[in-house]
Amino acid sequence: MYPYEIGGVITLYGILVGLGVLACFIVFWVLSKRDKVDPKYVDFISIDGIIAGGTGFGFAALFQSVYDYISHPELGFRYTGLTFQGGLIGGAAVFLLLAYLFRKKFKGKLTDVVSTVPLGILLGHSIGRVGCFMAGCCYGRTTDSWIGVRFIDPETGERMAEKVIPTNLIEAVFLFAAFVVLLIIYLKKRHPYNLPLYMILYGIFRFVIEYFRGDERGSFVPGMSPSQFWSLLMVIAAIPLIFVLKKAWAKRRAELLENGNELSPGGEPAKK
Repeated sequence: MYPYEIGGVITLYGILVGLGVLACFIVFWVLSKRDKVDPKYVDFISIDGIIAGGTGFGFAALFQSVYDYISHPELGFRYTGLTFQGGLIGGAAVFLLLAYLFRKKFKGKLTDVVSTVPLGILLGHSIGRVGCFMAGCCYGRTTDSWIGVRFIDPETGERMAEKVIPTNLIEAVFLFAAFVVLLIIYLKKRHPYNLPLYMILYGIFRFVIEYFRGDERGSFVPGMSPSQFWSLLMVIAAIPLIFVLKKAWAKRRAELLENGNELSPGGEPAKK
């Protein structure tokens, strides 16, 4: 059971996760309109995002089940919860696959939205982590500090005896701060680098915050939690991605300028 249930069916956790998903799309739609992205391509990316998000939840459950099975094979392979990074990896793979398969059907290109999608994910993830705080999951180690929180145990419905570090709320604050900073930078100068910046910032933060987590994380690579392993790969992969996007961005700018679009990548007026 989850704390803060409404009518025994709807939970505050579920409501906040839903609001996070909605916020993600709203950020994408608003910025796409500002950047004058082809409306048909925006619709396609929205549908792509819905499909990727749905399959992402499946991957989130699959990854966590694998981690827990590796830790406790005697309990069998079963659903044990969700892990954000597993959902992010699986959802991103589906998203990119569909974007590639339908790349020739629209005037818009992935480079037109590559910096707005991560902004939506940051805000949506931040709201979702507040949901985790309300549900009492993804909590930290026990502490006597003033920041400690006594969560409600999802299994018993009673408040826990010991205070724990509210890593879920700390992560929510970090994600929102990262969203604000990257949004301000993007609004000042449209650029294609929010994705690798997101990967580096969140990868480093998640690697560090894992040391303060107190819930069962599962096993994957000796010496690291599963999330630390994927965080390290995120940071490493972000470096070559910067150069890939720089090249793709230059090509896209040239295409838009050649076609005399009203706005070119970089926010500069297009010239014929």
